[in-house]
Amino acid sequence: MRAPPLFALAAIAIVGVGLGLYWWNAQARQLPPGLASANGRIEVERIDIATKLPGRMLEIGVREGHHVAAGAIVARMDKAELLAQRAAAAASVRRAEQAILQAEAQVSVHEATFRLSGVELKRGMDLARTNAVPASEVDRRRAQNDVDRATLQAARASVGDAQAALEAAKAQLLQVDTNLAETDLTSPVAGRIEYRLAHPGEVLAAGGRVATLLDLSDVYMTVFLPTGQTGRVAHGSDARIVLDAAPDFVVPATVSFVAAEAQFTPKAVETADEREKLMYRVKLSIDPALLTTYRDYVRAGLTGQAYVRLDPAVPWPDRLAPKLPAAPSDAGR
Repeated sequence: MRAPPLFALAAIAIVGVGLGLYWWNAQARQLPPGLASANGRIEVERIDIATKLPGRMLEIGVREGHHVAAGAIVARMDKAELLAQRAAAAASVRRAEQAILQAEAQVSVHEATFRLSGVELKRGMDLARTNAVPASEVDRRRAQNDVDRATLQAARASVGDAQAALEAAKAQLLQVDTNLAETDLTSPVAGRIEYRLAHPGEVLAAGGRVATLLDLSDVYMTVFLPTGQTGRVAHGSDARIVLDAAPDFVVPATVSFVAAEAQFTPKAVETADEREKLMYRVKLSIDPALLTTYRDYVRAGLTGQAYVRLDPAVPWPDRLAPKLPAAPSDAGR
């Protein structure tokens, strides 16, 4: 009896392996009642680091893939023009302070003049009783006293104007200082630079993007579940994520969001069968503490399979018990 050809043996082997994988996947897809499964994609919250003011980029201290801490300086803008504006604003403050001193000095002078004209008016009135001075002289002194009173009131008002000018000058200085602080672009959260969008020397308009930051504390997978399953999903329910790129590991997650409306099916349906076709977006978030430990493994766009527990009384199968790679030695640095 002649031995079968080599290609026939190879074909049989391939078919056997394929059947074995199919059987294993079929077994893996079998879930006990109370658990739901759907495929999805890992998403990471993105933050644009952008300029508040127009200006020239002086330096950019990060590259794509760099980790940055919260509050770390990502880029600096040229601040020469703002420094000149600050010098002018500071000079305006000093000028306003001097104006207040001058106005207060004028008040002192007019107070003395007013007191003197008051004394002269009183003396003239006393002399008029004995006919030592004519009545016209008393009228003149009274009029002079009234003029000195009005001049004193105007001088006091000038002090108020000078104080208001000082407040305006200080506000202008504060505005310039605020703009100066905006020339240092900082990271609002700890994360990883995904894209660097500008280069030193470029002139950017207000709102110009300098870099895109991945917030590694906000990582989730979005899946879609039908109506019958979505109605049983509670916020905070346990979930599991198995990535296609790392099928040996099981990542624990939590249901953090369930959409109130269907995403991509008819908004109004009539029959029960059609209602079952409604799909709702469900967001499965990963624990930020876990993300801190494995931040170097976080990748946006990775596909995988998600599992959601619909019935809290149903235990997880052994194959969906959390299983993670060994923690890096520098985790959390």
